Amino acid sequence: MEMTYLRTFREVAKYGSYTRAAETLGYAQSSITAQIQKLEESYGAVLLERFGRTMKLTMAGEALLQYANEIYRLHEESKEVVSQQSKGTLAIGTIETLAAFYLPPHLQAYRRQYPDVNIVIHPGNEPFIIESVKEGAVDIGIILDPPFTDPELDSTILREEPLVIIASPDHKLAGQTEVHVEDLAHESLILTEDGCTYRAMLLKVLKGNQVSYNLSYEFGNLEAIKQCVTYGLGIALLPRIAVAEELRKGQIVAIPFIHPECKFYTQLIIAKKKWRSKAYLGFLEILGGAN
Repeated sequence: MEMTYLRTFREVAKYGSYTRAAETLGYAQSSITAQIQKLEESYGAVLLERFGRTMKLTMAGEALLQYANEIYRLHEESKEVVSQQSKGTLAIGTIETLAAFYLPPHLQAYRRQYPDVNIVIHPGNEPFIIESVKEGAVDIGIILDPPFTDPELDSTILREEPLVIIASPDHKLAGQTEVHVEDLAHESLILTEDGCTYRAMLLKVLKGNQVSYNLSYEFGNLEAIKQCVTYGLGIALLPRIAVAEELRKGQIVAIPFIHPECKFYTQLIIAKKKWRSKAYLGFLEILGGAN
């Protein structure tokens, strides 16, 4: 209610008249008088004095007017920002693969539409991202998983993400058009870190089919994995988007891994209880419209 009183006070100060302020604001003059009286009671000071037909500011009124103008400006700005969600921070939790190889062009498109929204990327594995979304530590999560469901979260599939076995060009698998689980028998595997969903899938499939393999290296860094494969130290399972540059240069080959459980999708998750800001909806629209 005090915003209304401050607005009335500004109009009286502007025109030096209760009558003109009442006409401008569409109030009865008695209402203008009552509002100024309540404002004076709130501040414990006389704000306006009558000189002939004109109302003039007291020293206290002069001081308050400066604050009233700034408060009113900030109030109007806040309404614009909140309604448009054109400013603020959008925190995104995602895995390294998607942060490096999927998100950049979408972030560029988002920046053009929302130049004042600050994007903060929180890297982690899927369990960390899911928990962060539930706890509100990040606004949204982008994960790479089989179709994901959780009673606390809404999930949107953005696109299917093909997984491939990568190998050096002179590897025996290089000439195949597809790789099946039995083809991995006795191969030297280079794996991503524990907690990676497609690593867990691969190990589960190998164990379920009783396929023996050699675990040569484990890395939490995709570039290290790709470099080791390039040098012929083993083979690895990675999303195809993560190896596009190496494929273009002919440094490695990529063969589709064929198995019913090897269906992974880039998915956006958000807590069901979270408010869908315009900034979030704009981000979802950009991701959904650029598969």
